Amino acid sequence: MMEKIRTSESVSPMHPDKICDRISDAILDACLQQDKNSRVAVESMGGHGIITITGEITSDANVNFREIAKKIVGDKYGIQVNIVKQSREISQGVDIGGAGDQGIMVGYACDETPALMPLEVMLARNLNKHIYQSHPFDGKTQITLNNGLIETVIASFQNVSGEKLIELINAWLSDKKLAQNCKIFANPAGDWNIGGFEADTGLTGRKLAVDNYGTRIPIGGGAFSGKDYTKVDRSAAYMARKIAVDLLKQNNAKEVFVHLAYAIGKPEPVMAVAMIDGRENEITGYDLTPNGIRKFLKLDEQPYEATAQYGHFGNNFIWDN
Repeated sequence: MMEKIRTSESVSPMHPDKICDRISDAILDACLQQDKNSRVAVESMGGHGIITITGEITSDANVNFREIAKKIVGDKYGIQVNIVKQSREISQGVDIGGAGDQGIMVGYACDETPALMPLEVMLARNLNKHIYQSHPFDGKTQITLNNGLIETVIASFQNVSGEKLIELINAWLSDKKLAQNCKIFANPAGDWNIGGFEADTGLTGRKLAVDNYGTRIPIGGGAFSGKDYTKVDRSAAYMARKIAVDLLKQNNAKEVFVHLAYAIGKPEPVMAVAMIDGRENEITGYDLTPNGIRKFLKLDEQPYEATAQYGHFGNNFIWDN
């Protein structure tokens, strides 16, 4: 059997890109709590003392954007806000139930883990959570598997010594399957205490592979955070994951890919196919319009900031079950 070498990374909720995702989704949550029909497309960028919140919102909600950002990052940043209403040309297609944009969305499920996610993704994420639990700072983890065995572990965390990281990693590895010469790199560039927005800029939607299924699974390319359900690059990606999970269970399959594609302003997808263990199947029995997806997955009721922390799939959200 050919050896399979696979690598995946995870970033902590205090990574600058993840802070921006969390701000954008916290704004979406606040809008939906007051007005379930809110149209939201918000991006955040932060770094070196300044946070910029910009985008389009059409809503009856009264939201204090600066206060939302401060709840996540504190009071030490200047916050710029530039929010306008959704373009009339975009809204005219969405108003009749059409998709808010064109795009291709990929859903995936496999039998490698109880979460129906790739093994390397879940290992990198779980190690990240293990370290973050006691050291809630900016950080990254990375796992390389060789034929299912952990071959390389990398962890870089702010305000944690390399010695302490090795201790945390070894504790986490104690019940894992390891390659014979498993390598550990803890703070390989040296210990560091300057992280988050003080060390680097962050931007909403920049951690696409981390948010999806890792690097070995293709993705459609659209980011998620800060967008309401009419943006099919988010809602249809969630629906594609749900369909993949359903088909994996129904067919006792090893691996399912789902591809959905939309045209802006049109409610029905222009493509809806599933690959079940390599066999192409038509998708039937689901309402794949934006409004149908919203109702089925209750997308006007979800706590979106939670999805922005450790990936949008495999965390027991409604589309994971």
